[in-house]
Amino acid sequence: MALKGPTEEEMRTVLMPLMLSGAKMLDKHCPKCGSPLFEKDGRVFCPICEHRKKQRQAEMKGVEERLMEKLNELANSLPDEVEQLEKHLRAMEKIIELLERYRKLEGGE
Repeated sequence: MALKGPTEEEMRTVLMPLMLSGAKMLDKHCPKCGSPLFEKDGRVFCPICEHRKKQRQAEMKGVEERLMEKLNELANSLPDEVEQLEKHLRAMEKIIELLERYRKLEGGE
């Protein structure tokens, strides 16, 4: 579910500083979120969509880091007993699959 238009917080933290920096608010709106488009240095963009994309990327990076920590933890504590080792390896395989999915999502946006 995509948010429509800027929230009050986004207006304060994204739009207002942008206007104060000399960016020009256009009379056109983003087809994705409905926020006003801006122009700065010859570039027309939606600051809200860009801000939200950066937030998603930061959240995904945090998830990726936690998955890598868990993968390293499992790799450094492999048990000797075969059944437990198989469980460890299955868990590691699942983590690797999740990492691959997150990286595809990150590159696909």
